[in-house]
Amino acid sequence: MFAGAIILVAAAGYLLGNLNGAILISRWMLREDVRTHGSGNAGLTNFFRSYGGIRTLMVLFIDVAKTAAACLLGAWLLGRFGYGQLGKMLGGAFTVLGHLFPVFFQFRGGKGVLCSATLAGMMDWRILVVLLAVFILAVALTRYVSLGSCLGAAGYVPAFAWRFPGDWPVLGIALVLALAALVMHRKNIRRILKGEESRLSFRHDKT
Repeated sequence: MFAGAIILVAAAGYLLGNLNGAILISRWMLREDVRTHGSGNAGLTNFFRSYGGIRTLMVLFIDVAKTAAACLLGAWLLGRFGYGQLGKMLGGAFTVLGHLFPVFFQFRGGKGVLCSATLAGMMDWRILVVLLAVFILAVALTRYVSLGSCLGAAGYVPAFAWRFPGDWPVLGIALVLALAALVMHRKNIRRILKGEESRLSFRHDKT
C-alpha cells in the first residue's frame, strides 16, 4: 500500500508537471510555441520577454497551481502513513521533473525555478521568503534573472536544512532539485561569465 501510494504521488506529480503554462498559453491563445522565440525555453522569463502582458500572469498561475496541487495530493496520500511532509516534497519534486522533461511536449520544458519555489513555499513559507529575498536582491543588483535563479538554487539546501534539520529524505530531494536547477542554467552561467547574458527588461520582443 505504501509503495503504491509513492508511485501514485510520483505519477500524478509528473503528469501535472506536463501542464507547462508557457507552452499551453502560447499554443492555445497565440497559436504559437514559446520555444520558437527568444532563448527557446518554455519558462516564465522567456514567455514574458516574448509576449509580455497579462498572459504572463496566466503562465505563473498554471505553474504555481499544478505544483501546489501535486504537493497537496502527496501530503494527503502519504500522510495516511505518517509521511505527509515527504509526500508533499515528492509530489512537488516530480512536478518539477515533469516541467523539465514533459513527455507530451517532446521532453522540452522549462527550467523548473517557479515550480521549485512553489514547492519551497508549500513546505514552509519561511524558506520561500528567504529564497525570494536572495533572488530579488540578485536581480535588482545585476538585472540577471538567471543569476538570481542560480543563487536561489545554491541556497535551496541550506534553507531546507534550516527548517528540516535531520530530515534526510527531504534534504536529499532538495539537493537533487538544486543541482537540477544549476544544470539547467549551465548555459546561462557560461554567458554570465562571458558578459553575454541578457539582462531583465520590462520590454518584450512582440505583442
